[in-house]
Amino acid sequence: MKEPNVLPQDIDDATEPTAPETIDLNDAALYLNRELTWLAFNRRVLYEAEDSRNPLLERLKFLAIVSSNLDEFFMKRIGGLKQQVGAGMTVKTVDGRTPREQIAECYSAVREQEQAQREIFHGLRGELAAHEIEIVGYDALGRDDIDFLRAHFHDFIFPLITPQSIDSAHPFPFISNLSLNLLAHVRFPDQEGRSSLARIKVPTGGNLPRFIKLPGRNHFVPVEAVLRNNLDMLMPEMEVISMHIFRVTRNANTERNEEHADDLLSMIESELRDRRFAPIVRLQIQGDMDETSRGMLAAELGLDQNEDVFNAGGDMLAMRDLFQLVGIDAPELHDEPFQAVDHPDLSQGTNIFHLIRDRGPFLLQHPYESFGTSVERFLKEAALDPKVRAIKMTLYRTSSDTQVIDNLVRAARHGKQVAVVVELKARFDEAANIRWAARMEEAGIHVTYGVVGLKTHSKIVLVVRNDYNGIRRYLHIGTGNYHAGTARLYSDLGILTNDQDLGRDATELFNYLTTGYTPERYYRKLLPAPKVLKVALLARIQRERSLHSADKPGLIQFKMNALEDVDITRALYEASREGVRVDLIARDTCRFRPGVSGLSESAQVISIVGRFLEHTRIYYFQNGGDEEYFIGSADCMKRNLESRVEVVTPVEGESLRQELREMLDSQLADYRNGWEMQSDGGYVKRVPRDEAEEIGSQQSAIERAKARAKQTIRYQRGKTRWPVAGRNLR
Repeated sequence: MKEPNVLPQDIDDATEPTAPETIDLNDAALYLNRELTWLAFNRRVLYEAEDSRNPLLERLKFLAIVSSNLDEFFMKRIGGLKQQVGAGMTVKTVDGRTPREQIAECYSAVREQEQAQREIFHGLRGELAAHEIEIVGYDALGRDDIDFLRAHFHDFIFPLITPQSIDSAHPFPFISNLSLNLLAHVRFPDQEGRSSLARIKVPTGGNLPRFIKLPGRNHFVPVEAVLRNNLDMLMPEMEVISMHIFRVTRNANTERNEEHADDLLSMIESELRDRRFAPIVRLQIQGDMDETSRGMLAAELGLDQNEDVFNAGGDMLAMRDLFQLVGIDAPELHDEPFQAVDHPDLSQGTNIFHLIRDRGPFLLQHPYESFGTSVERFLKEAALDPKVRAIKMTLYRTSSDTQVIDNLVRAARHGKQVAVVVELKARFDEAANIRWAARMEEAGIHVTYGVVGLKTHSKIVLVVRNDYNGIRRYLHIGTGNYHAGTARLYSDLGILTNDQDLGRDATELFNYLTTGYTPERYYRKLLPAPKVLKVALLARIQRERSLHSADKPGLIQFKMNALEDVDITRALYEASREGVRVDLIARDTCRFRPGVSGLSESAQVISIVGRFLEHTRIYYFQNGGDEEYFIGSADCMKRNLESRVEVVTPVEGESLRQELREMLDSQLADYRNGWEMQSDGGYVKRVPRDEAEEIGSQQSAIERAKARAKQTIRYQRGKTRWPVAGRNLR
């Protein structure tokens, strides 16, 4: 297997300061660029498609993920940078780049990634063909296949197509976001050589697959190839001069100032309409497009044909559609199936509130432990339990296969007070959240949309129950969304507790979220953003510095998706400069550079890329031996710390802390899925040094979950004693 030493640099090398006294913490060279470090992460994902240790269809999945990631990157990040350029902004970021410079460097990194993606795709096609899975072109088809595809085109595709002429009488048509399109140059018969251009939108999505399966085998033909080879049916007697496939990406940054909106719901609906017609930020073409057609398209779409046009050569556009093929039923080409296990402590009784009260708190680890038998069960029992008086929760994203909404509606119908704070501006889920909000309001649920000017990104459920000894509060606080689909694919944490101080804090939080009233609020344990969390993190970093000594060195460990906030980054530099050990497990964006002489030599940055998307946030401070662990919804990004409502909670109890310690240690020692950042910002793929290190942290978590499940079954069958506290199994 080919192992890279260092990935191609997406980040400019910077001259390192050599002595502590010469280091200026405002030096732009110390801060890596947000966009470029995210693209470096996407390159690490692409490596998973290249890694022969992964099963073939899983490698194809990673190829599709890379394409989908780049689509969102252009819609969100490039779209935002282009808006800044359009507004004439030339202010440099903390890493010393203007918006225009960032776009140029991002484009260079993207082109390198797309070239690597195409090369990997060619290799995968060859390997898949050995397993009789092929994407085939028309030149490889026999007459029976051609006849089948023509009949399929006539019956299922032809009725959906509406060609649009482009000429003096017909203006250039609207091109929808991420759609595949065919640009056809045709000549009219018997009209003195008169020709015209036509745009044909390739119908995909819904029940229309990108790849049409040939009968009796796993051979697939792209739908655009079927369209190109049956154009005579659509344009009879026309002479086709040329045909070219293209695709556009539109800016998704269409947010308005909600402080001036009389109706937030109407404003979001209007934003969604605006996004459909938002400016185009990228044109993708296939390599056979002539310069004239390319220039015409770029001009009509308002793009610079030398910068904003991305040529896929002869390869397919929109590789995200390869997800369709990933679903092929070929177990030997997939990861070994893993079924999430039930949390062992939640399998002992019939009432989850009794379990939480008598044996809790419980730490939940998804996707290793079942979301359905923990979080969804918590909500279901809250809906049905006659002693439950009220349910309050925040909702950022959910899905149709998640029972959360059903349970909330059921609770309202059982006469309970139900209040839900829905975040309407959850990017790309706005329309779905509007539908969920409408359904809940129809059921009598009190729906609010959070605090003006702040996104509600927290993951928290508060259940108020009339216990035998009075009103008690029960909580779920998590790092991931209340979404059954992502709970099977994302690595996340949650806690079920009836800690009454946390319950009082949650009550304060919901009062703030539902009223928007912002007096000075006192939180006993929770660290909510934007008022408390950033100050609390900075104070704890400073405390770690003050407690650090040669005899008792300090230790800070953060696990998160991203470290972008400049103040946090600077504070970590200051701590590391004084010798505090800083361990960062950052999935994607990270401004911090480890290993800088005289500054961050006691720091390391690790990125884990594997079967599951790492989504957990853990904050650990050694605190002179009085250790503190926190989990929650917030990354160390300026937007999370200052412009969102986030919730971070302490994790107390030795057994729960031990679980978090095990997770952190496992990931820091991961040589199967781990990447280590170098002082210049590039990443080196770790290489296992022995057989034991071939097992990564995610696989280790799977094995631990299976072991816990087996011991639970043995207990239920009466073959072993249950420990004093069931979670000690963990």
